[in-house]
Amino acid sequence: MIRIAMRLLGTGAALALAACASAPLHYYTLVAPAAESAGGGVAPAGDTPASSGQPSLPFELLPVSVPAQVDQPQLVVREGGQGVALLGSERWIAPLNDEVRSALSADLARELHSQDVSGLPGNDKPLLRITLDLRRFDSQPGSYALIEGAWSVRLLRGQHPAALACTSRINETVRPGYDALVQGHQRAIGALAAQIATAARLLGNGQAPVCPAG
Repeated sequence: MIRIAMRLLGTGAALALAACASAPLHYYTLVAPAAESAGGGVAPAGDTPASSGQPSLPFELLPVSVPAQVDQPQLVVREGGQGVALLGSERWIAPLNDEVRSALSADLARELHSQDVSGLPGNDKPLLRITLDLRRFDSQPGSYALIEGAWSVRLLRGQHPAALACTSRINETVRPGYDALVQGHQRAIGALAAQIATAARLLGNGQAPVCPAG
């Protein structure tokens, strides 16, 4: 009887391992599709693009930091009030901090009608330096996608160098499903990019920006 039980236990474990091994992996990116970026689909209603439509100052987006709790290859989602789950088969295509930075860079380039010159040889021309310290990246499928972080914009090498430091909290309602959850985070990052770009444009024009309300 003991041998039979051990054999059954071994068979059950093997089947469980086989089931895990055969579970398909799904990969996600925070970078919105090109069609949405070009059309401003990820920006919330009411945000205005650069009024002139002309290229503004180039910007340099420094590496983005993300909370250690969600700095995983897998999606980390909330369950109930205090619980979280690490989704083994639902994964980011790149490290989360790189995903956030890539998405924010693309959205800023669209908002500012400019380009991210990070890593390119420097010169003596004015430059906007942007930082983001993401302090919350909360995900609850079928409920919300929330980001909260501290960011700054600094005008370098201009006639009147200036800087602004702010915090933003953006909460997007999402439908059920992991695709909808990731799209919610894409919209949140797009909204954050719009806030940062507003401050960056004012700094570039020699005006005094203020932090977004709320």
